[in-house]
Amino acid sequence: MPTGLVLAIALLLVTVPAVATHHWCPKNAPLMTRWAADVRADRVHPEYPRPQLVRPDWLSLNGVWGCTITPRDAAAPAAFDTPILVPFPVEAALSGVMQRVDEHQRLWYRRTFEVPATWRGRRVLLHFEAVDWEAVVRVNGRTLGTHRGGYDPFSFDITDALRPDGPQELVVAVWDPTDAGPQPRGKQVRTPEGIWYTPTTGLWQTVWLEPVPEHRIEDPGLVADAAGRLTVTLDNRYFTRAHAVDVVVLDGAREVARATGAGEIRLTVPQPRLWSPDDPFLYDVRITLRAHDDPQKVVDEVTSYVGFRTIALGRDGDGPPRVLLNGRPVFMLGTLDQGFWPDGLYTPPTDAALKYDLDVTKQLGFNTVRKHVKVESRRWYAWCDRLGLLVWQDMPSGDLIETRGEIRRTPESAAQFERELDRLVATHRNHPCIVVWVPFNEGWGQYDTRRIAAHVKQLDPTRLVNATSGWHDVGGGDLRDVHVYPGPGAPAAERDRAAVLGEFGGLGLPVPGHTWQAEKNWGYRSFESPAALTDAYVEILTNLRPLIADPGLCGAIYTQTTDVEIEVNGLMTYDRAQIKPAAARVAGANRATYGPPPVVRMVVPTSEREPQRWRYTLDAPAGEWFAPGFDDTAWREGPGGFGAEGTPGAVIGTPWTTPDIWLRRVFSLSAVPARPHLRIYHDEDCEVYLNGRKVAELKGYLVSYKLVPVSEAGVLRTGLNVLAVRCHQTRGGQGIDVGVVDVGEPAATTGPSE
Repeated sequence: MPTGLVLAIALLLVTVPAVATHHWCPKNAPLMTRWAADVRADRVHPEYPRPQLVRPDWLSLNGVWGCTITPRDAAAPAAFDTPILVPFPVEAALSGVMQRVDEHQRLWYRRTFEVPATWRGRRVLLHFEAVDWEAVVRVNGRTLGTHRGGYDPFSFDITDALRPDGPQELVVAVWDPTDAGPQPRGKQVRTPEGIWYTPTTGLWQTVWLEPVPEHRIEDPGLVADAAGRLTVTLDNRYFTRAHAVDVVVLDGAREVARATGAGEIRLTVPQPRLWSPDDPFLYDVRITLRAHDDPQKVVDEVTSYVGFRTIALGRDGDGPPRVLLNGRPVFMLGTLDQGFWPDGLYTPPTDAALKYDLDVTKQLGFNTVRKHVKVESRRWYAWCDRLGLLVWQDMPSGDLIETRGEIRRTPESAAQFERELDRLVATHRNHPCIVVWVPFNEGWGQYDTRRIAAHVKQLDPTRLVNATSGWHDVGGGDLRDVHVYPGPGAPAAERDRAAVLGEFGGLGLPVPGHTWQAEKNWGYRSFESPAALTDAYVEILTNLRPLIADPGLCGAIYTQTTDVEIEVNGLMTYDRAQIKPAAARVAGANRATYGPPPVVRMVVPTSEREPQRWRYTLDAPAGEWFAPGFDDTAWREGPGGFGAEGTPGAVIGTPWTTPDIWLRRVFSLSAVPARPHLRIYHDEDCEVYLNGRKVAELKGYLVSYKLVPVSEAGVLRTGLNVLAVRCHQTRGGQGIDVGVVDVGEPAATTGPSE
């Protein structure tokens, strides 16, 4: 663990004040986690909240506050009679209130605190890690300012508002329109249903005080690369160029680099130990500000950490673009992580709960997390840094959900979105775990996509930009992203953008006793047992691996880490009580994706790239229509695939809109494939025969092609062979296309690459 984190945790024992607890009592949500029992009002989220900029003195203001709810335009209340546990949102059970606040209301908070006498002579900063959405802050009756933004930390210098001694009064007024306004809000809605969840209003991350000198170090930018170069950019508004700043990089207690400067300081660590999911090594960094008139006098000192790594695109020989971590191809396999909790909503019950999701993600063999339309506390990213998880960071979406293309935002909406986007990049730029910025998801508030993508790349040229994950691709960015449920699938290879599968899976299993509601839970595909769920997951991953070779898939994000409210697509239940599929089998399937992909050789082509000729009939044939000797000369002939235009994933060469179709095709083999598989797309039920023997009976529909092993021994032979198919459709779209491939494993496999 970096020294900064050790120091921050050790300090908790002496800096967290006692607060009154006798009025607070948690409510009962439809579902609670085991960590709810560990929540103590006198020590709630006591961990140091800013692991990448640590000072020795601080004071947590988490605990029991008073609150009240008034009409939005009402005057400040005289009483704050309802106890609320900060930092849990007012809608959460652990807040002790569990009450909705709508766009016509305002939520008021109040508490008192005392400033330690040892802080005299220093400036006192009041920090809010996150407040959703608009916060007006007053100390001792003086309004310090207003902040609008639900996900970014902000601060006020409250020194001049403090009384000389005794209790100080802090009042925060919060207004949050949720989805009645265009501001970034992610999955929060006033009427939760389906994939939309209970909103968060108010203080939902740590509130704290910090004493600082007048001349100090603020918000240093730390950019470290795989060559061992570290650039430290300092905000010199808080000191003069006459001050000297020392930067020291440490490997444990051993100093490995040192430099002195002012605005921008450059260092090089020889032969650095590189950060990766397999070896998430972090170096400590100490930054010291010295007096301009006495170089021996320390004015301010902070500790931080860095991971030396580089993320970029590169070519795999003459093949498609690949994502390179530290110069080597890496396949990013992750989970869609929404960061909701049944008892805390946006706020996990404890830091241990926060870390647990990440521990399970690693245990299951993933190396990546996509933080989906939410921004977490800074401790979450510090745990990803330490555990070795690559992070795709979404910008929380807002404004209109549009399914047809880009929207037109008002100037006010666009300005707010871009302010919060800029803050997201600025406040998280130092975390080595973050490798991809995702400005837009599935057309949710998507506008000026290419400009926004270029803007993010300008803000942070050291990371990849996924301009829009799923749906409305208009170019721009470093990645071409599609969503395919259940999948897998991949976009076509491009010259300048790497192919990724931004969402797939969504395999659902409600676990009785561990659901948000007893009935009417929702999943993309539902299963009735952990074994069936596990089999389906392993099958999807088996079909995912060939896509790494062709068309060159570089990453895939499975939906999702946990169930969320009525969604039961999680690898874990919403209360985190159970991992639903068999963990060892999931981990094995996942880890196989990091090795060389299988070698897939086309034996009988599908119509994906070039239409293939089939005999077909729409009338039920008499006799053994699937047998090699069957006379099909009276059948029609046409190019594959067959189906209805507009069917997701279907390749249509010949229209087919009746309930049934029968297909036959003769092909010749000079050699029998060692591991034959069907490559098939079907919507809906189908039977497949090879040389008169049924080799597959498949139910339901697909939205992309998949591989199905041909387990029948000796079913293929040299010379002429017959492939016969029947497909039956009942509703919605329809389509069928089949080929045969030989799937061979490479000579050797490896563990996860860097």
